Amino acid sequence: MPARFVYWMNVSVDGFIERAPGEHDGPDGPEWVSIDEELHREFNQRAAAMTLAVEGRVVRDLMDPYWPDARADESLTEVEREYGEIWTAQPKVLVSRTRTTADHDTRVIGSDGRAIEELARIRQETEGDVGVGGADLASQLFDAGLIDELMLFTHPAVLGGGRPLLDPPRSGERAPSRLALLEEQRFTNGVVLRRWDVLRGS
Repeated sequence: MPARFVYWMNVSVDGFIERAPGEHDGPDGPEWVSIDEELHREFNQRAAAMTLAVEGRVVRDLMDPYWPDARADESLTEVEREYGEIWTAQPKVLVSRTRTTADHDTRVIGSDGRAIEELARIRQETEGDVGVGGADLASQLFDAGLIDELMLFTHPAVLGGGRPLLDPPRSGERAPSRLALLEEQRFTNGVVLRRWDVLRGS
């Protein structure tokens, strides 16, 4: 059975993932994203359950070297250091036009026209859940029919504009997709997790 590609993202109530470019730079992220210890532990648990992580270059630059360094940073909380261990040890695929090598159990593939074909092959040959990070990459995979699940952490904020969950398709129009709710979980800080199964051919 092929792996399930899971697009995992923090999102506002009105469906945006960032209000302005670059606002996720740095460890704290934008003000509208509410990550406390309870939610961070959930992130850790979900990440540890993934077989593999697939990342675009922008996401990779946000994660590395911050999370590898976090493992030994005593100024951080235990849950943050734990996430550093999880991310660093997890097998990863980096999709990038500019990077040819990467540390921390990472395979690099180019982001040319063959990248989506290669990721389709990886999906077919891998088992379990594969986390997909990065809106550009996730949008391309979604349009290729390779995103199986949306795992959305909806934060109690309305941004009024910005970058949507999925970028516009690179060519043509995106056909509507039906979803089925797999799970819903509420956190004390107001964040709601919803996991959606993408129903292809419906």
